[in-house]
Amino acid sequence: MFMEEKRAEILVTGGAGFIGSHLVEKLIENNYAVTVIDNFDPFYAKEIKLKNIVEFIGNQYVKFVEADMLDEKDLDSKLTGQYEVIVHLAAKAGVRPSIDNPIVYQDVNVKGTQNLLEFAKRKNIKQFVFASSSSVYGINKNFPWKENDAVLNPISPYASTKISGELLGHVYSHLFGIRFIALRFFTV
Repeated sequence: MFMEEKRAEILVTGGAGFIGSHLVEKLIENNYAVTVIDNFDPFYAKEIKLKNIVEFIGNQYVKFVEADMLDEKDLDSKLTGQYEVIVHLAAKAGVRPSIDNPIVYQDVNVKGTQNLLEFAKRKNIKQFVFASSSSVYGINKNFPWKENDAVLNPISPYASTKISGELLGHVYSHLFGIRFIALRFFTV
């Protein structure tokens, strides 16, 4: 539980990663309470992720939860805050590895995103920020690329999972009033 001062609560998935840990730092500086969820996927060394979050350990406004977003019951039992926003940065990363193991990418990146959108729906969380990828543009002769470009030609399973996440967000926004924002990161 967070201590005395009431702060708006933000849930950050993948919060032990490079982007996530920097976001958590800024959220704390701006007086938010943060719940960080990470499953320590071995794509990046656990030691690196632990170094990313070491300065937050013991902070009264940060709660760390080791959990898998594919396990809905685990999410419901461990994520007990009154979150105003979900920032969903967690994903199975890497274009090339997705070609070798597309099913795992589909499970983690699509089903995991849908599980979190369902969590948002159940908990009445009305803001969802999703980490998409520039890889959704794929082979696209329209340059410079535009966010509203309807022609997306992904060329990897990873890219297709990111488009799927964006489309799921659109559906949940339309049906359940969740404000969904997708950020298409380029190489970070």
